[in-house]
Amino acid sequence: MRLTWVQPEDLVGHALAQAGEDGVDVADLRARWIEAGGDPAPAVTGASGRAASPALRALAGDVLDEIDARPSRYDETEPTDLDAITDLTGAAPRRAAGPPALDRVHGAWLGRAAGCLLGKPVEKIPRRGIREILEATGRWPLADWFTARGLPDDVAARWPWNRRSATTSLAENIDGMPEDDDLNFPMLNLALLEEYGAEFTTEDVAQRWLAELPAGRVFTAERVAYRNLLLGRLPPLTARVRNPFRDWIGAQIRGDVFGWVRPGDPAGAAALAWRDAVLSHTRNGVYGEMFVAAMCSAALVSSSADDVLDAGLSVVPTASRYADAVRFGRAAAAGEGDWESVVDKIEDAYGHLHWVHVLNNTALVAAALVHGGGDFERTVTAVVAGGWDTDSNGATAGSVAGALTGAADLPARWIEPLRNRVTTTLSGFDRVGFDELARRTIDVAEALA
Repeated sequence: MRLTWVQPEDLVGHALAQAGEDGVDVADLRARWIEAGGDPAPAVTGASGRAASPALRALAGDVLDEIDARPSRYDETEPTDLDAITDLTGAAPRRAAGPPALDRVHGAWLGRAAGCLLGKPVEKIPRRGIREILEATGRWPLADWFTARGLPDDVAARWPWNRRSATTSLAENIDGMPEDDDLNFPMLNLALLEEYGAEFTTEDVAQRWLAELPAGRVFTAERVAYRNLLLGRLPPLTARVRNPFRDWIGAQIRGDVFGWVRPGDPAGAAALAWRDAVLSHTRNGVYGEMFVAAMCSAALVSSSADDVLDAGLSVVPTASRYADAVRFGRAAAAGEGDWESVVDKIEDAYGHLHWVHVLNNTALVAAALVHGGGDFERTVTAVVAGGWDTDSNGATAGSVAGALTGAADLPARWIEPLRNRVTTTLSGFDRVGFDELARRTIDVAEALA
């Protein structure tokens, strides 16, 4: 049995790759690992094979611990401590703009769900595969839900749908919003704020995970953090011990609600998001959640995607690789009407990263927001067609575009299939309506004002 994302021998390749990105010298560790018979390539999700010997597994743990202990050339420009981040950004919380408009919050929830649902069946399928599927079914460029109707067998075999999602997210199967972590985490954080208000701690987040989320339904950095909790480690060590995924996208999908309850207060929203993010992430992984929370805060009171992106950047250290990725995506899309050319540029710069890394996906989301210019359909179809983490990117871009648009003006063909209900195993949320989620979010925002 392979326990994906937690076995030390499967983490070493990812840790070596991330160390290379972080400017950490690990040449000696790589050589030692290879000499012992270890595979230096990042492990593939779901791979099967012979279990590592006890000696190789022990060495893997030693290598991971040594990588954790070595300094990075980004230690000063990319801090994880909130005070250090704030010192670099100068962003300070301010009084929220008052309770947000219900239509905007409702639009944000609906947009997040619809964008996520659009991207679900093609998660992990590379961009070229997504295009081949769409061309084979007569739906290129992407302007509608994915379908298996008319898909030739050879294309289906070459690019199999996400096995967990096809039965609920293809056009012929959609009947409400199916369960997805991109919706579970916002609902979990809404419940967290309802119980604790703005005084919640990272430990409160951890307790809620343990109570509500089985380990098999969290992935990458979240699963490592979960493992660390069960081993008795407390935050922030949960994010920092043997966790090569701490700069990946997992925290970025959890920040929306913190923005929706602090409308017009990007820094205040980001500070709330930071407490959630540091359970599982560091550096750019943490910036991802802060950035999204700030964008979602601004999207409820702004009228343009550029204003929203400015708000997001205001809470991220300027010299960080995360800020670079946002700026790169914006620049790639500015004045360029051909979306394929935009994505070509982003792939050239970030295509070497894992499909769940935060930097490549962030550049794509920023570009899609510029390309879409606040138009919901143009935004979500662009970001999903761009590939990588399609459901998470669709959710984030859809959240922002949905808030800018408002529920009343969202296109019916993207909203009606949601049937105003979410399926989830979270206690108290199964079959909840998006209108109810919006009202509960408004209640929290009023309580925090």
